[in-house]
Amino acid sequence: MTGPLIRIAVLHFSHETVTFLKNDTTLDDFIYPGSPAKGEALLKFDAKSYMGGFVKMAREFDGVELVGIESPWWPKTSIGSGWVTHEAYETFVGRMIAELEASGPFHGVYLCLHGAMAVRGVARPEAELARRVRGVVGPKVFIAATFDLHGNEDEEFLKHADMAFAVKYFPHYDGYLQGERAARTLVRAIRGDYRPAHATLKVPIISATVLQWTGASPWMDLVQRALTWEAREPDVYVNVFFGFPFADVPDVGMTIQVLTNGNPELAAKVARDMADAAWRQREALLNSTKVYSIAEGVALAKQAIQRGETPVVLADHSDRSGSATWLLKEIFAQDLSNTLIATITDAAVTAKLKAQGAKAGDAFDMEIGGLADESAGQPVHIQGTILKAVEGYGQFWVSIKFGRDNVVILSTYLVQILEPFSLGNMALDVSAFRVMAIKSRVHFRRGFHDNGFAKTILLVEPEQPFLGTVRLDGLPYENVDLKQFYPYGNPVFPA
Repeated sequence: MTGPLIRIAVLHFSHETVTFLKNDTTLDDFIYPGSPAKGEALLKFDAKSYMGGFVKMAREFDGVELVGIESPWWPKTSIGSGWVTHEAYETFVGRMIAELEASGPFHGVYLCLHGAMAVRGVARPEAELARRVRGVVGPKVFIAATFDLHGNEDEEFLKHADMAFAVKYFPHYDGYLQGERAARTLVRAIRGDYRPAHATLKVPIISATVLQWTGASPWMDLVQRALTWEAREPDVYVNVFFGFPFADVPDVGMTIQVLTNGNPELAAKVARDMADAAWRQREALLNSTKVYSIAEGVALAKQAIQRGETPVVLADHSDRSGSATWLLKEIFAQDLSNTLIATITDAAVTAKLKAQGAKAGDAFDMEIGGLADESAGQPVHIQGTILKAVEGYGQFWVSIKFGRDNVVILSTYLVQILEPFSLGNMALDVSAFRVMAIKSRVHFRRGFHDNGFAKTILLVEPEQPFLGTVRLDGLPYENVDLKQFYPYGNPVFPA
């Protein structure tokens, strides 16, 4: 083979699919300025996470060439959209496979994935991608991947790929680290220094993502157990997939994956230990987080204000469309002041405001939010003044002051606010608000909790078991039998 000693193809295809949402994730959703990308443009994508870690580490080895295969970035709808259409999946996978064939041969392939993508007509899209890649590159080429811990994975993926590395923390602080691990181990495997042997075990536990914060026990304990195994046994890597229950797919639920250097017996031993540990703690895992009704949460926020325990975060973890107005309605009903609501998703209103050339100082008198589906509720009428209207990150954003020093931010798509000071470019003094009502499950803790910013954190959801609920038995599953999972049935484990 001519050229560099090692050639590695790099591909990216990620989505966390909420199949209960009505809006499919279409081909057009993946196409916008910058996406799809190839070559250096792809390799520079998400520099502080999986891709960044992989590229940095791979290029620390002499004689390594990375080839960025045309790939879509995350869709512009982010995590606020449903089933990925068959057309979207087949279009991009088809292009990837064709380019792999034309650009080869390769010694290795890196797949930057999420794990909870759900595609109409494709039961296990990540495993299917790995299968098709394997069909092109042949049996001797090593395939490594990185995953979100919310992946819904079973043994199928590692039938076709050799290695997988999932983040261990939620919020996902270690994406860059797992990218580095994937690069280092892939190069070692290509050079003959690592012989991947793995074991996979499904654990019959299903849980809402808001319960899975790894900053507290017992989820923290699972992470620590995995880290302990990795520390005591060289070349062992442990993935604990918590699972993503809002994708109605057959491989949903918790999964343990263990990778070793040529030692399948050790892989099986570690996987069994991790699975048994999770099963022993199953009751605590599902009762570790307090979730309030929205009315209770707002009332508790008012009490926290009286005690001076501000700022308060009201996190509506269950809003999956971004359009839900339940919390906004309750803020009106209980007359909260100095409250920032970030964000309410309303593509129609933001498009109208953009067309009108909305600007700071304009009066605002419109209904916002709601109507996306039953879980979004009804629109809420807002009268106020526009503070700022700006284009950014593929969306049109509008901040509106109303009521008693309250501000609501409109966005085109669902947004999880990860840290408060990111809102400063909306003409806001973030420190002036006593309450921040956001749409997030756990990721917000990196900017509101871990740094001590928020003095009170209250997780809320509507009384009805809507899309993102912790009461998963209220969801219309078609491909998942909840009775096969704790706490909705009485599964025997080990089987």
